[in-house]
Amino acid sequence: MIVVRNTFRLKFGKAKEAKVLLKDLMEINKKLSVNSRALTDLTGVSYTLVLETTHESLSDFENKLKNVFASKDYQENYQKFIPLVDSAYREILTVVE
Repeated sequence: MIVVRNTFRLKFGKAKEAKVLLKDLMEINKKLSVNSRALTDLTGVSYTLVLETTHESLSDFENKLKNVFASKDYQENYQKFIPLVDSAYREILTVVE
């Protein structure tokens, strides 16, 4: 199993707006069978928003990512999310049990 963590550094003062849009994106993920959760900063760098998803394997992640990116609803909502972000990065981690 792998965890994919997309970390977004939001523009100052845009956290509330971004959380609303991320909630919509997570609903779309759910419809497309992508398990996800959102996390926000408690300490550390302010205005950090993390979207974390879990997948059986890298190939499972790649297949689901294709489905998500092909979704018109996802693309429309993501275009609204992009202007709220200063930068982002992705980590892909293996779950060790």
